[in-house]
Amino acid sequence: MKTASFIQRSEGGHWVGDGFPVRTLFSYNDRPERFSPFLMLDHGGPTRFEPTAQRRGVGQHPHRGFETVTIVFDGEVAHRDSSGGGGTIGPGEVQWMTAAAGIVHEEYHGERFARTGGPFEMVQLWVNLPARDKMAAPAYQGITRDRIPEVALPGGAGLARIIAGELQGTAGPARTFTPMQVWDLRLKAGHSVTLPAAAGHTTAPLVLRGHLRLADGQEVTAGQMPVFSREGEDVQLEVLEDSTVLWLAGEPIDEPVVGYGPFVMNTETEIHQAFADFQSGRMGRIAAAA
Repeated sequence: MKTASFIQRSEGGHWVGDGFPVRTLFSYNDRPERFSPFLMLDHGGPTRFEPTAQRRGVGQHPHRGFETVTIVFDGEVAHRDSSGGGGTIGPGEVQWMTAAAGIVHEEYHGERFARTGGPFEMVQLWVNLPARDKMAAPAYQGITRDRIPEVALPGGAGLARIIAGELQGTAGPARTFTPMQVWDLRLKAGHSVTLPAAAGHTTAPLVLRGHLRLADGQEVTAGQMPVFSREGEDVQLEVLEDSTVLWLAGEPIDEPVVGYGPFVMNTETEIHQAFADFQSGRMGRIAAAA
């Protein structure tokens, strides 16, 4: 059984554009080897927006060398990028964008949500790419709710929505470059559950709401992320309150991480090249809205 090496907590919050009030749980500046293959996680909300005719969000900006994964729990997020990808996702849906060789994208509240207002909550995760894939072609996966399979957990402990990876023989729809598990867990109070976690892999679930007790007796609540040792297998959770957990696990990428702003590569030379390529337009442009 894995044990928690430490509990990661966010330190304060900030705005991304004018549409995403976020708290950063970790970033590639925080000893990235501890979280690999994941580079950053921003938790947006929970909050509430009033109706508006304005366009709330963040305008065009570039990325290179990794993937962004946006998971919506409440509200809507609309995306467009220079590869031609885009769409609007709502509660329970996912945008998985592969920046790789370079992409320009924008993210705003969906038009319908902006008009009506309401509760808003999302997570954006940055997933690293190995050196061999950092200059792959950009791509976009819009994963709607009906494509995400649900798995009942043993003993009536709740259910798991499988976004990436596999649980109990059920695979999620997201295509990944390295092995990982991204699951949306809904756990029921009064139950214990043992979840598979491979030896040697990073395992770092984020508690979005609720209250859990770990096998070593430590307790975690909303906004906290236990980061487990890579030694051992499996994780045991005792559910003290109904809980929503974003389960993150994956095979570490044992390569240098050199990041600056929206670019994450393996060397400083590659970062300088990324800036030059963006400034010269080689990462493409977003087509004008119809």
